[in-house]
This record gives sequence, structure tokens and C-alpha cells, in this order.
Amino acid sequence: MRGLNILSVSQLNAFVKSMIEGEPRLQEVYIKGEISNYTDHYRSGHAYFTLKDETASLKAVLFRRYREQLNFLPQDGMRVIVRGQISVYERDGVYQLYAWEIQPDGIGALHLAFEQLKAKLSAEGLFDAQRKRPLPRYPECIGVITSPTGAVIQDIYNVISRRYPCVKLLVYPVSVQGAQAVGQICRALTQANAQASCDLLILARGGGSLEDLWPFNDEKLARAIASSRLPVVSAVGHETDYTIADFVADLRAPTPSAAAELVTPNREQLLPALRGTNAYLQEQIRARLQREGQRLMVFQESAQQLLRQRVEKEQRRLLSLDTALYENGIRLIQRKRHRLELSAAKLTAINPMGVLARGYTITMSGKRLLTTAQGIVPGQKLRTRFRDGEVCSVVETVYNAVSEAIPE
Repeated sequence: MRGLNILSVSQLNAFVKSMIEGEPRLQEVYIKGEISNYTDHYRSGHAYFTLKDETASLKAVLFRRYREQLNFLPQDGMRVIVRGQISVYERDGVYQLYAWEIQPDGIGALHLAFEQLKAKLSAEGLFDAQRKRPLPRYPECIGVITSPTGAVIQDIYNVISRRYPCVKLLVYPVSVQGAQAVGQICRALTQANAQASCDLLILARGGGSLEDLWPFNDEKLARAIASSRLPVVSAVGHETDYTIADFVADLRAPTPSAAAELVTPNREQLLPALRGTNAYLQEQIRARLQREGQRLMVFQESAQQLLRQRVEKEQRRLLSLDTALYENGIRLIQRKRHRLELSAAKLTAINPMGVLARGYTITMSGKRLLTTAQGIVPGQKLRTRFRDGEVCSVVETVYNAVSEAIPE
């Protein structure tokens, strides 16, 4: 045994796993087969099953995060297409398919998945009539989520331009078939709601097989439509085609052209009504102008009367003020005159000329007024003022009025 390369079971399983995982063609595979022994593990949430055809079988596991994204409940005997990766479960030494996505294969399986999802969403209330939003009667902008190259967008444009040409169309280009369709449509719904430029959205696609229309039966898309703030009209396929999007949308149109008719008023039907409304408004305006003219005349007369009354009132007030001012002026003049007379009497009483008229005189020595005999000497020249003139004199003798008698 010496020299041999002896491996443990774990080493061998790890080696085989690395070999398989190193093969690029096994990193993402699509396997078609029939489900058998499908089991949900109630603790982990993972699902385990076997995928088989007429001659072989392959073990597979669907982890919880992928199982929760399924639009249907897998069942034994259902034919499916599974996308995933091939690897080895080292503990048991079993190679198996680690599934990421499961799609029904065949009309019967698709119908079963459709009914399962329909029942699930209906039980949640996503189809209830009370949650349906009404469409705007006169939209200004309509968003259309569809393929930009198909005949659908041209049909919608033709119908709308004929019926209601004043509306604006905003196209959100998406794939409407294949693996990329669901993601692109959901992103378009999110973008349209974020922009808030449209009044409503039309989700449109032409006819096709059940497989072609399958993206419109996706649970993720159904929930995106239900959560849209903008009303959504589903116009997918022909009149006999029904999808999950039809049930969850606010309105289902049998065809894209029918959707264009349902969301727009007919111009030809609007014109007579508009003419009638125009005539009615003109009549209402004329009647309103007449009423307002009459009200204006009444207001003018009332205003003029009020103005006259106000002028008369102010005139009376002005006359009263004038009379009061005159009377106050007279009283003020009388008070001033009385005060003046009193002042004149006082001035007359202290006027020197009045004193002189009573026999008194004023004696001056030069410019000095003499009020005493003290300081006067013989030979001094004096001026004596009488009431009616002056006398100039020379002092001969000065007598002291207290100690000496004045000769007569």
C-alpha cells in the first residue's frame, strides 16, 4: 500500500465537488423534468424534490429565499423547467441541483400555476372591487408600458389621436415577453409613479400563446400593479386572454385598442356638449352682468345718498366749530382786554407824570436823580421837574431836615 494516494471519503467528496463547481457549463443550467417526492421542510423552509424523466432522476433542493419567490405551489407529477447550479452535497456524497427558479412546463402546468396564484392573490383581496381606483374622465397625460417596436403602441396612438388628440402620450419601453419582461415592467411602473407625470397607465401587449403571456401572470408584477398610486389599465392579449394582471389592475381592457377607447372621451361626442356648455355659460355671464349692473346702480345711489348725508353732517359740524371758534375768540379778546385795562391802570398808578400832577417834583443833579439832601452843597446846580416844565436853580444853603429848622 506504500506509495498509493489514499483519500478519505471527505477528501474525495470535496475533490469531486471542486471538479463539478469548476465546470462553467454547470454553473447555470436549465433542467426539464417531472417533479416527484416534493417535500417542504417545515423548520428550515427549504424544499426538497426529485426531478425525473423517463430514464433518469436528479435530486434537487430549493432554498427558502427562492421558494418564497415562486408564483405557484409545485406538486408531484408537475412538469417544470428548473434553473440552478449543479454541485455536490459533501456529507452524503450526492451531486444535486441547487434550484434558483422553477417555471411550469406545458399548458397543463401553466394553467395549474395560474389558478394557484389567482386563488392566493384573491384571498389577499388584491382583486376586490373596492380597491379599484376610478379612471380620470379627462386625462391630460397617459403612460403606456409596452414594447416600443410592436404594433400595439401604434394602435393605441391611432385610436387616441382620433378620439382625443389633446392628450399627451408617454411611452415606457419594455420587453413584454421572455425572462427580462417582469423586471422591466416593474421598473417602468416604479418610474411612472415616481415621476407622477401621467394621470393613468396602460399596460399593453398583443396576443400570443399562454407561454408568451406568462410574464403577466407573475406575482411580483401583480403586486407592483396593486401598489401603484396611478390607476392601471391592463390590455394584454386578445379578448379571450385573461392574465393575473387583468384581475389586479383597476380596469381590464379586452385589447390595447379597446384600452385606448376606454381611457379617453370621444371628441365628436364632446363637441355638442361643449357648444351647449359654452352657450349656457354665455347666458349665465350676461345674466350675471345684468344683476351686477343693477347692484352697481343701487350701490351708486346709496353711496351718493350716504355721501350727501356725510357732507351735510360735516357741514353742520364745521358750522358748529366755526361758531364755537368765534365765541371762544370773543371771550379770549375780552379776557385779554380786561387784563390790558388792569395793566394800564397799574401803569397809570406808578407813572411819574401822574405823581407830578398831584404836586410832587423830581430834582436832578446832572443825570443823577436826587432822593436825599445828603451830598448836596451850596453852589451846586440843580434841575427840578414839575408837571408842566422844569426849573434850573443854584443851591445857596442846605438844611438838615432833622437837626435844623428850615426858614419860611
